[in-house]
Amino acid sequence: MIPAINIQQVHQHFGDLHALKGIDLRIEQGEFFALLGPNGAGKSTLINLLAGLLRPSSGTLEVMGFDVNAQYSQARHALGVVPQELVFDPFFNVREMLRFQAGYFGHGRENDAWVDEVIESLGLTDKAHTNMRRLSGGMKRRALIAQALAHKPPVIVLDEPTAGVDVELRQTMWDFIRRLNREGHTIILTTHYLEEAEKLCSRIAMMKLGQIVALDSTQNLLNRLPGKKLQLKLSAALPFSLQGLVREQNDDGYTLALSAPAQLESILAELRVANVAIEDMQLIEVDLEDVFVDLVGQ
Repeated sequence: MIPAINIQQVHQHFGDLHALKGIDLRIEQGEFFALLGPNGAGKSTLINLLAGLLRPSSGTLEVMGFDVNAQYSQARHALGVVPQELVFDPFFNVREMLRFQAGYFGHGRENDAWVDEVIESLGLTDKAHTNMRRLSGGMKRRALIAQALAHKPPVIVLDEPTAGVDVELRQTMWDFIRRLNREGHTIILTTHYLEEAEKLCSRIAMMKLGQIVALDSTQNLLNRLPGKKLQLKLSAALPFSLQGLVREQNDDGYTLALSAPAQLESILAELRVANVAIEDMQLIEVDLEDVFVDLVGQ
């Protein structure tokens, strides 16, 4: 089976800036895949290259076996992109916008049933005849997700789709996207909400300064940091002897990294010796955010 996305040795230069440094990435059909990284890591540049909005300085990118540069029309037809920015045509209502979007890819009235399904699934039925300019920010975000799906592409890129939207929209959107994934659509997600990536995605790539620094299954990435985290709220400062375990410190107290549960006993003993009382304590699992900070450093 051909991969949904195949990227080989892609470099991208903007003047003196080397934005992408030899990216190799293969995403199989039907995957729910996360592309993570801090701002400036190169995620949006890579997405723009896949969408044909940029040409790579070198290397090749394929969508469903079609070269993005040599076979742009076929590659773009196979791809739906939800951008970060709220970019829309202010002259149309939601349904009109979706019909035009489908028409750009050669779909006519026969596609209306799918457009209606997308509108209903994303909770846009009551807004179908509302001008895009009159929608709230959350509703505009829903409409842009619908726009990316209007031509029913096999590969869907979600670039920060839930940034600044309410919990209800997130739940509605993820229920629909999960369903599309179960039906065989390939989903590629970029997000700063790492709990979403941990919960939804089976495989993750992490980028830093234009390079992929980790590429593995979600579970294997979580296994990179064995142990647990100990959150402590104390009556006084943490003893100096325990400072090396601190992963995070804020107004709520300290978060310590434990490589083994047996460390807990020695930590409690150190606190007793220092006469520091525990006001609150929680022992929690390592999550994807911990792995991200460990690998990316931000």
